[in-house]
Amino acid sequence: MEIVLRDWLDLLFRWAHIVAAIGWIGTSFYFMAIDSALRARAGLPRGVAGETWEVHGGGFYHTRKFLVAPEHLPADLIWYRWESYLTWLSGFCLMIIVYYWGAESYLIDRLVADLTVMEAIAISVGSLVAGWVLYDLLCKSPLRHQPVLVFVVLFISIVFLAWAFGKLFTARAAWLHVGAIIATMMTGNVFFVIIPNSRIVVDDLRNGREPDARFGKIAKLRSTHNNYLTLPVILMMISNHFPIAFGHPYHWVLIAAILVIGATVRIWFNLHEAGIHGPVTHWQWPLVIALTFGSIWFSTWRPDLEDADASAGEATLIISEHCSSCHSARPTHPDYEAAPGGATFDTLAEIQSYVPEILSQSVLSTAMPLGNETGMTERERAILGSWLRAGAPSD
Repeated sequence: MEIVLRDWLDLLFRWAHIVAAIGWIGTSFYFMAIDSALRARAGLPRGVAGETWEVHGGGFYHTRKFLVAPEHLPADLIWYRWESYLTWLSGFCLMIIVYYWGAESYLIDRLVADLTVMEAIAISVGSLVAGWVLYDLLCKSPLRHQPVLVFVVLFISIVFLAWAFGKLFTARAAWLHVGAIIATMMTGNVFFVIIPNSRIVVDDLRNGREPDARFGKIAKLRSTHNNYLTLPVILMMISNHFPIAFGHPYHWVLIAAILVIGATVRIWFNLHEAGIHGPVTHWQWPLVIALTFGSIWFSTWRPDLEDADASAGEATLIISEHCSSCHSARPTHPDYEAAPGGATFDTLAEIQSYVPEILSQSVLSTAMPLGNETGMTERERAILGSWLRAGAPSD
């Protein structure tokens, strides 16, 4: 019953997480596009930065943006915040269900770091809090006047965290925690900066005070950070079934590439939506394509995994010791009543039908066994890999 309950909670909260993320990301991209499309025209009211016209759903929309605030507060004011809050809350619930509830399998790899469940969970939660605090301090430091330098420091910090998590958790959890810290920064921007600053402006209007433009500029900077971090965090959110990415021993290199790819794509779209074309928009897609294919090649490179002589007997014994407790017609692992994904390795023919999957999960990455609970060694992975690459012959 516990297994069924956890699977249903995983499915339902994953559903809620995706729906909430669609709402948050959609509004974020929409308002960035609106900002880029604003045009200053003669006759605009005082304080209006620009306006734009849109057509959608059979109607026309006329949008204007005030640099600080209108002279009078409108009766109806729409706030966009719960999309962000619900995305983070549903994501954290998923963290609890998958990585804390299943810590022995999904969070802890004792060959990486011999942590207790409580130690691993404390590090996980603490890293989310520390990540936000340090990021917030960075944005409030003297570097805030140099946005490009802030992004460089942020980039280096995230890549360092990716490397550090790889020394603490399973490969899957390390990758996921990088995404979780970025998502926490983004939601923290909304909860602690963007919405409070907007409320200060609203309160000034209600009380007849002149709103301070500084609060709007601060909120806009944090919103821009969110815009450039969105695409990388989406990939990390959906990547937990792709060990070819998160399971690589140098996964932090792939994370660095993904950060650059995501930010570069957003640079192009932001320029395009602002009506800027020409040479300034010619470098983004070549760079994205080069980094994407470079990442694909890099994911197949395992410098620490040397070829080893392998016989069918040795390889099938490794599979029997490390895989068959789950991947069998009659699993002996207490967490599984049936083989995950229907993949059974009881016979040579069955193993041969899953060669690409085994290579991906257990040779090119360390995703399997889950949490490396059976203690599979690099030497065993090398032997298994050599045999699989040879076509899994029966000798």
